[in-house]
Amino acid sequence: MGEVKRIFVEKKPGYDIEARSVLNDIRVLLGIKGIKSLRMINRYDIEGIDDSEYQHARLTVFAEPPVDIVHDGILTVPDDFRIFAYEYLPGQFDQRADSCAQCIELLSEKRKPVVRTARVIVIEGTISDSEFAKIKEHLVNPVDSRIASLDMPETLEMHLEIPKTIETLKDFIKMDRITRDRFMREFSLAMNPADLEFVQRYFRDAENRNPTLTEIRVIDTYWSDHCRHTTFLTEIEDIHIEDSKYMKTCKKAFDEYMIARSNIHGDRPDKPICLMDMATMAMKELRKLGRLDDLEVSDEINACSIIVNAMIDGEPEEWLVMFKNETHNHPTEIEPFGGAATCLGGAIRDPLSGRSYVYQAMRVTGSGDPTADIKTTMPGKLPQIKITREAAHGYSSYGNQIGLATGQVHEIYDDGFKAKRMEIGAVIGAVPRKDVKRLNSDPGDVIVLVGGRTGRDGCGGA
Repeated sequence: MGEVKRIFVEKKPGYDIEARSVLNDIRVLLGIKGIKSLRMINRYDIEGIDDSEYQHARLTVFAEPPVDIVHDGILTVPDDFRIFAYEYLPGQFDQRADSCAQCIELLSEKRKPVVRTARVIVIEGTISDSEFAKIKEHLVNPVDSRIASLDMPETLEMHLEIPKTIETLKDFIKMDRITRDRFMREFSLAMNPADLEFVQRYFRDAENRNPTLTEIRVIDTYWSDHCRHTTFLTEIEDIHIEDSKYMKTCKKAFDEYMIARSNIHGDRPDKPICLMDMATMAMKELRKLGRLDDLEVSDEINACSIIVNAMIDGEPEEWLVMFKNETHNHPTEIEPFGGAATCLGGAIRDPLSGRSYVYQAMRVTGSGDPTADIKTTMPGKLPQIKITREAAHGYSSYGNQIGLATGQVHEIYDDGFKAKRMEIGAVIGAVPRKDVKRLNSDPGDVIVLVGGRTGRDGCGGA
């Protein structure tokens, strides 16, 4: 595509709020006192533009002259300073890079260039190698990012090699318990031992063959807590309601659930007691009793849609009001910004696909104590303060860009959320009923898929 051009952009002193915030975190949260100053610099590599286009974009796309300092091509750093860069993993959606590429495309009225971004950190001070490693670990989440090279690349084009053969897992159906456990650890599977044993039994008895690695990865992704809601679908074998001021209310609700459950499911063995069944039982019972006449029923509904009579310009008009909530507990826990952003995005998507305009949102979250000492972080998890802050940025980023007002934001702090983050986004939308056509596709119809690139989702890209 041509020569790769590089530009570094950083905020002028006084405007470097983010850099000063990170410096404070390193001193306070990580306890690293020897650091004197920290610079955060955005690095842009661009391929597919000429010199004149670069000069045009330099102070219109990449930087704002009143608040930014620009370094063309080379960033000079004293020898005794520490420096590293980090970037998104391949396949992870980089909003900054995509926005820059779109702006340059509009300016040049030519082919969209390739843009890659990285964040460069420059540290002044006396710090040890272990402290330097702690700073990297604090800033770089391996789920979505990686340490970037400081060298200039020859090209930004990604060349992905398509495998000619798909690996078959030899002797998978013969693995014993010890070998299965080792296999789970080696491949970092989300499923539990019982899940893997079930999968093994299926391929052994029903398919009579060993699965491919791709098949196991796909099953593992869709059986994760994010996709299958394993927490809500876990079978509850024994329930004990503890003595408290809520005991009578909880017992009454549970007894009503059991009665409704008997009316709806009977003695079906494939319908165990679980949190999902409890959450949906009331609506199932109301529908069976014929008391949901205002519920819109269709094969394609992704959001709860009810029919209301609205007064429009003094005249009654039928509208569809749609409600949707999305939980992104696991994605937000491991990739806070993207997880919380797509939590709201997922809630928006479904009423939007029902042809309604989304008017209002609500965010309810659960976190451990974000002010707790970072050293108390549970092994394998991000610090609560990192999750809380970045999730708030992610949620607001998505909502602000689409122009959606969030009228209720409530975060609950409890140690119980240290093991499992709670991230809920809920929205309400509405549309005149006459504007919505509920039709089915037929064999031979042409289906057009419209959308933008999205990220790895932190969970296999399901």
